[in-house]
Amino acid sequence: MSNESLHILKHYWGYPSFRTPQQAIIDSVLARKDTLALLPTGGGKSLCFQVPALQLPGVCLVISPLIALMQDQVQNLTNRGIKAATIEAGSTQDELIRFFDNIRFGNYKFLYMAPERLQSRFIQEKIKQLPVNLIAIDEAHCISEWGHDFRPSYLQTAILRELLPKTPVIALTATATPLVLKDIEHYLQLEEPAVFKKSFRRENLAYQLFPTEDKLDKLVQIFKKIKEPCIVYVSSRQRTKEISSFLNAQGFASTYYHGGMRSEEKNTAFTAWMEETHPIMVATNAFGMGIDKPNVRVVVHLNLPSSLENYIQEAGRAGRDGHKAFAVLLSNEKDLQQLRDFHEHQTPNIDEIKLVHQKLYQHFRIAKGELLETPVEFDFAGFCSKYKFPKAKAYSAILLLASNGLIELGNYFARKSTLQFSVSSKRIVAYSRNHPNDQAFIQTVLRIYGGVFEQETTIDEFFIAKKSGLTSTQVKQGLTRLASHELIQYQPSSQHARLHFLVPREDDLSINRISKHIKSFLKQKKKKLQEVLRYAQNKERCRAQLLLEYFDESPETACGICDICLQRKKNTPALGPQILHIIKQHNGISAREICQLISAEEADILIHLRKLLASEQISLIDTKFYSI
Repeated sequence: MSNESLHILKHYWGYPSFRTPQQAIIDSVLARKDTLALLPTGGGKSLCFQVPALQLPGVCLVISPLIALMQDQVQNLTNRGIKAATIEAGSTQDELIRFFDNIRFGNYKFLYMAPERLQSRFIQEKIKQLPVNLIAIDEAHCISEWGHDFRPSYLQTAILRELLPKTPVIALTATATPLVLKDIEHYLQLEEPAVFKKSFRRENLAYQLFPTEDKLDKLVQIFKKIKEPCIVYVSSRQRTKEISSFLNAQGFASTYYHGGMRSEEKNTAFTAWMEETHPIMVATNAFGMGIDKPNVRVVVHLNLPSSLENYIQEAGRAGRDGHKAFAVLLSNEKDLQQLRDFHEHQTPNIDEIKLVHQKLYQHFRIAKGELLETPVEFDFAGFCSKYKFPKAKAYSAILLLASNGLIELGNYFARKSTLQFSVSSKRIVAYSRNHPNDQAFIQTVLRIYGGVFEQETTIDEFFIAKKSGLTSTQVKQGLTRLASHELIQYQPSSQHARLHFLVPREDDLSINRISKHIKSFLKQKKKKLQEVLRYAQNKERCRAQLLLEYFDESPETACGICDICLQRKKNTPALGPQILHIIKQHNGISAREICQLISAEEADILIHLRKLLASEQISLIDTKFYSI
């Protein structure tokens, strides 16, 4: 099977070989064993189910928590000539019937689905009819209340064991503590799973925190020294553009990326960064899916991360080529207080969640016991204004309702206008000749947007108006006129989201049923905030050790390259010769025994041991005992 796996890897992805332990995980899946894979960011988790699924007859069912992540993976597979699909939000039952028929009879290899879908009896029956060769649970940490992104809807995935009892399961995550791994195994009912866990330790990655009141000046200092590709993570979409503009004004070539950009804008920015015409990428955490650039030298966090899980994932995008790289966090006292305030102002309590939930049904005039079958357009800003809800808390409450399977929220809160021509260019030319008042306007649209005949294209009515000498109102009227003649498909911009109620209205009863999950989630969220603050305020412990211990690893030695270790080195006595002498006398001696024989700080001794290992003057036996 290994040769076939390698052939598929080379054919579809162009890679010459697998990374450790991808091949072992793939072999486990092909042996039809339940498999649990914990691979840090950049470990190539997707290949661990995509490669074996292509070798097995049938379709691989992938459960994934994010619409954007599913769409991204489906697009990536489609681009490689592999048939993959995901269910569109708000699909009618007739549309779903056609969709599943296509999956069943159309030689599809991958079906991506949100966990919320699994509570539908109709969807369950359709899944039973499919020839599923493998169940892949992506971002499996979401199933645990101890995880950094707990989604109770992930508990629905257990139903797959009943629907497909003979189908093997692979659960994948990039960040999970032992408690989370235990929950994954329990809730997914994994039968004696083969567990693959790769250490988070990165010998070449220096974690550094710089206290600074002038972060922009510190950025300039960093980028004057580092000329290779870098990523700067910021906390808001607006800041991506602002920081990128600042860096460009300082003579650095940067671009920016966030979730609200159009696809073509994202692709342009991504390409400019990958090809290194703009080696600095300023981004929100939306910049992460599928990022596999080996020579990123620095990842800078301009703001404190929301959790250590997120931090180690984002920082881990540096130095994948094995060469020295830096994970830099810029922080000050104001940041610490802002993070505390943000958590307090953004996090709703149970009563606030109940009120938002009740008002959602009231807003759409849904009676008690009634279920609205069709999705509705949801004006979030108008909803908050009507009921005087703070937007941050209301948004968090709505996301919690969605993650607990009460509602489904599709699209962004702001949707840009889109346009696609439905007829040939000849028809459009003929129409414009017969309607001279529209001729200049149509020509402007065609001149600006070249692909409108082939695909749905995002447009800007204000820009069209400026170029054609019309008002934006006249442009919108013109587009509406063309749509009425069925010449185009025109979707005006909207500040609305698509909202789908998944359960009948029961007000507090609905929340009471899930209140345990919500309270647990909020408790964990607070705990994770405290861990981030602890990391940022730490001035004594090696940063790599602190992070590894959070994931229940027990590193014996300090990293020697974080800011804490480097500061200690300045005052560290020269212990190298003394340590070498002791190891020569006691060949095969542990770090603890060495510390007992030398009158010095344990941390200093461990730093010297690490330096001696790096210079190959000593070696490790069984990862515990030092020898010459």
